Amino acid sequence: MSRAGAAAGSALFLAAAPGVMAGLVPYLLTGWDPADPSPAARIAGAALTLAGAGFLLHAFARFALEGLGTPAPIAPTEHLVVTGVYRHVRNPMYLAVAATILGQWLLLGRPVLLAYALVFIATTYAFVRRYEEPTLLATYGDEYERYREAVPGWWPRRRSKI
Repeated sequence: MSRAGAAAGSALFLAAAPGVMAGLVPYLLTGWDPADPSPAARIAGAALTLAGAGFLLHAFARFALEGLGTPAPIAPTEHLVVTGVYRHVRNPMYLAVAATILGQWLLLGRPVLLAYALVFIATTYAFVRRYEEPTLLATYGDEYERYREAVPGWWPRRRSKI
């Protein structure tokens, strides 16, 4: 896949998956109607939401530019992506979406978003364990196994081992 095609496909998938999970669903749950959170919670929520969105965009760009593919299972990368944020954690997209949802919970002060974030985290963890990891192992073999041994799945490591 060309870089332009990978970028276009990744942009579409960004809107379709994380856009729905971190944008549409929180809106449907809250209408963006705040429940009067404290100023400190609003500031922390805004920072977490922006950080999550930034990491998500970085991770998507890596798939298009380095992997020459998309995060969508129907158009996967040609190469295993192991640079950028992927040097520190194997699942930065899921963590970024979860951070964005948690940031919105703090920003809006709506407990339903905390419950939704917990459901999102549990669901994505199960998806990764049951589908993504076996698929990546079948696709990339020893390269993925070495990556999995060197990089934690869910808790980012400050210093990369790769």
